This record gives sequence, C-alpha cells and structure tokens, in this order.
Amino acid sequence: MYDRILLPTDGSTPSSQAVEHAVRIAGEESVVHVLYVVDQRRYRAADSDTKAEVRKSLELEGDRALDDARTRLEENGLTVETVRRDGIPHREIVDYAGESGVEIVVMGTHGRTGRDRVANLGSVTQRVVESVDLPVLVVDMSE
Repeated sequence: MYDRILLPTDGSTPSSQAVEHAVRIAGEESVVHVLYVVDQRRYRAADSDTKAEVRKSLELEGDRALDDARTRLEENGLTVETVRRDGIPHREIVDYAGESGVEIVVMGTHGRTGRDRVANLGSVTQRVVESVDLPVLVVDMSE
C-alpha cells in the first residue's frame, strides 16, 4: 500500500480507469493528490481573440475532471488533495511529483502509437515514466 499517490487526470476514460487502480493500491490513511494541468500550448495556439475563451474552457474541463476524481476517491474513503496547474502537462506532473513527496504516480494512457502518437504531441505518460524517479503505474486503455 502507498500513503501518498499522485493521480494526474485529463478527464479521459484512461484517467477514469486510473482512479480505480489508485483506490486498489491506497491504504486507509492514504492521501491521493489529483492533478490537472491546463495545457498552455492549447490556448496559446488559439487566435488572439479566442485565447481567453479557450483557456477558460480548459480550466472548466479541468475542474470537472478534478471534481469527478475527488468524488470517486472520497466515496472509497480516501483523503484527496486536488491541484490545477497551468503549463506543459508532463513537465508539471514531474515537477509536482518532486515537490509533493508522493511515492507513486498512477496514470492512464490511450496506448497510441505511430502517427496517432505523433499527432497528439507524443505521450505524456511516456515522458513522465522517463522523467520521474518514482514508480509509475500505467493503466493502458488501448484496444
């Protein structure tokens, strides 16, 4: 069992499945840190007249993802800390893991390969696995 778990989320199905795995590896006194990163590349790439709207939309998406994860974790009796950050997802996840003293990262992946992976700016999960000095439990939802 782990006492301090980092659960990055983007609100996707793999992230949702990762919640269930976090519950399974958590102890009764565990704290699960749920992190959503507003990907600044997405709103910075928008037209100047829509940047604020895109950013707000991403923030709302993040708040929903954090609330959903919090609800599911608390229903399982776990203590939850939610954090929303702004930046490049894999960098913010790695930084948070180093700052917060978590013992493991639990995150989902779509299992994309080839062109699909390149089109999606690479794998956030893969970059985290390569960059943290912690165990990473990867929940692969590829079909």
